[in-house]
Amino acid sequence: MSRLLLFNKPFGVLSQFTDRGSPTLRSTLSDFIDVKGVYPAGRLDRDSEGLLLLCDDGRLQARIADPRFKMPKTYFVQVEGDPQERDLDGLRRGVRLKDGMTLPAEVVRIDAPELWLRDPPIRQRKFIPDSWLKITIREGRNRQVRRMTAAVGLPTLRLVRWSIGAWSVAGIAPGRFEEVSSPGVGKGGTTGQ
Repeated sequence: MSRLLLFNKPFGVLSQFTDRGSPTLRSTLSDFIDVKGVYPAGRLDRDSEGLLLLCDDGRLQARIADPRFKMPKTYFVQVEGDPQERDLDGLRRGVRLKDGMTLPAEVVRIDAPELWLRDPPIRQRKFIPDSWLKITIREGRNRQVRRMTAAVGLPTLRLVRWSIGAWSVAGIAPGRFEEVSSPGVGKGGTTGQ
């Protein structure tokens, strides 16, 4: 049986276990996870939060992370501005980035989701509105969601990966993880830290 951990990665944490060679000490997965033999299945940027999957099975890791399998990844995205349907339609059709066209995304405008407080908090601007989007993509380019929203004139302020496939970060506090007893079935097993 493969081991699979669902980790709620806090803002400012690197999606790796070490940070050798950095002139400043940065937080890594080893500050939160003391489970031997598991490795991240994909990445989540240091300035992004939410679900990061870790496993001990290379085949499962590839299935989760490899864009060929087009596993859906859903994000709650706080953007600067007031998105109109034309902006959202641009994301739904796909956006031209420097590394080519993205696949079409599923995008809906949502009310602010009930999330944990971010540390540090998002800076609020008195005269510039912000909005929340729920975006699902089926590929995983470097900083893709941030680049997509910027391309349609909606800079990302906060990015929270909520789910990957059937796995979700719902109910897992930032900096905590749960071990899934049977990969692909859902949450269960033990709670870490």
